[in-house]
Amino acid sequence: MQEQPPFDGKAFVANLSSAPGVYRMLGASGDLLYVGKAGNLKKRVGSYFLKPSMQPRIATMVAQIHQIEITLTRTEAEALLLEAQLIKSLRPRYNILLRDDKSYPYIHLTAGDFPRLVFHRGARTGGGRYFGPYPSAIAVRETLSLLQKLFRIRNCEDSFFKNRSRPCLQYQIGRCSAPCVNLISVADYQASVRHAILFLEGKSTTLLDELVAQMEEASTRLDFERAALMRDRIAAVRKVQANHYVQGAGRDMDILACTIGNGIACVSVMFFREGISLGSRDFFPRLGLDADEATVIASFLGQYYLERPVPSELILSHAPEDMRLLSEALGEHAGHKVELKASVRSDRARFLDMAVTNSAAALAARLASRQTLLKRFEALRDLLQLDELPQRIECFDISHTMGEATVASCVVFGIEGPEKSQYRRFNISGITGGDDYAAMHQALERRYKRIQAGEGLLPDILLIDGGLGQVRQALDVLATLGVEGVRVVGVAKGEARKAGHESLILGDSGRTLWPGPESAASHLIQSVRDEAHRFAITGHRGRREKAREASSLEEVAGVGAKRRAALLRQFGGLAGVTRAGVEELMQVNGINRELAERIYAALHG
Repeated sequence: MQEQPPFDGKAFVANLSSAPGVYRMLGASGDLLYVGKAGNLKKRVGSYFLKPSMQPRIATMVAQIHQIEITLTRTEAEALLLEAQLIKSLRPRYNILLRDDKSYPYIHLTAGDFPRLVFHRGARTGGGRYFGPYPSAIAVRETLSLLQKLFRIRNCEDSFFKNRSRPCLQYQIGRCSAPCVNLISVADYQASVRHAILFLEGKSTTLLDELVAQMEEASTRLDFERAALMRDRIAAVRKVQANHYVQGAGRDMDILACTIGNGIACVSVMFFREGISLGSRDFFPRLGLDADEATVIASFLGQYYLERPVPSELILSHAPEDMRLLSEALGEHAGHKVELKASVRSDRARFLDMAVTNSAAALAARLASRQTLLKRFEALRDLLQLDELPQRIECFDISHTMGEATVASCVVFGIEGPEKSQYRRFNISGITGGDDYAAMHQALERRYKRIQAGEGLLPDILLIDGGLGQVRQALDVLATLGVEGVRVVGVAKGEARKAGHESLILGDSGRTLWPGPESAASHLIQSVRDEAHRFAITGHRGRREKAREASSLEEVAGVGAKRRAALLRQFGGLAGVTRAGVEELMQVNGINRELAERIYAALHG
């Protein structure tokens, strides 16, 4: 096979357009190395091949280029947005990359006469209205709790709502107006919903004006009970305003501060909406070729606000070179003017100082955590007398209830911490219930057969939650499959099952070590073992509940798969079916009185 000639960058640039656009640099195997944007493609791409000297990291990338692809755009702002989209979706090796896989939480107000207010995360395709995004799940839950106290809007599932015959506990504690049993009219409920919307939109002044008008109207009609309700609601809204309003934050704005240290970047974002602080969140993007604070912020802005609402004002700790272009691109994307400011005074300067402090503190905590983890890995290396620092640890655990719904877990830790994308669960079948040895043998065999087939990497250390018997199962599986180079260590519970008093059983020699509760190696092993235990229990509980839901209804003559699915769907799960009466069960398509009575009898003994 003829070897491909090296990429001639100068010849490529000679025929390149001077228009704005995006360039993609590809390696020999077609892997994406870097995505960039330019107002003048000829000048920007040419700079990689005309400079007599450049940073070593950039030179390393340029040496790997085998192809460059170009996409022309109408404007440089359009190129900036396209660059952000490509970086986010294609994740090039040498770009600054925002690693934020979790979607942000929202508050969802459903449609209908009696809508519900609920926590939502994921695609916003369910109709109704979505408010957010919020910086954390805690912020959403605090807001929902407040809304329930103020406006008494339901949060129950529709299946639960449609099958109530009396008010639930939420009504009893003053957090719901019980529309399920018609204790509130559609008009009054919709008025409460409108007030909740005004509150979520930050229009507290309009909300208070309406509440005052309703209080005075009720008082004029001598409806003193409703007037008292409006009075209490006004007092509660004013109290919330006093507790949450931030002086000097009257507009929608985000404050962004970046700190870089020891090869790690932290971007801290503080969120303000209509004078209310929604909290803050820290991000740790992967550094790319140009690792300075201004460049990190520029890349962060493009990727972060690509799929999120953009506030009218962004305060930055460092000014990107193309701040005017970023402002134009974000404004075009958002549909309104977006101001970017890096030089501020008064209250905004105070907020920015807070964000810088938060960013530095979060980075220090991250570095300290990484350093602590590294020390623990080094302690484990010394304890086990290994030649090199272990890079990958796997731990297996088994969970079941009296042999029912056995699940094995496998968790993976590296020197950066848990690698959750590498976690695996195994539903164990075909063994005698409660036989932990057979369960461990099956899980290990399935795991390492997959690794041999190319799914994943072999660990340096394999931790087994158990004693000598479990260790022997691991050694037997590895020997049968011909797997070498994996150090097997059993983690046996210590005296009185106290954490830190575990004994370690070495698979290669059969020796037992007692590192003690003060050992850094013991702390690492506890963390890994506890994570494996948590992961196994979570999987077991899910499998057990699913099996019980199915089996309870399967025992009822006349309830097949379709009727079982219809029941669970109608009542939101087995608990809802169990709460339902005979008349409510008869409302499900295909279930007559006789069958409903059999179902009710089966579920109630």
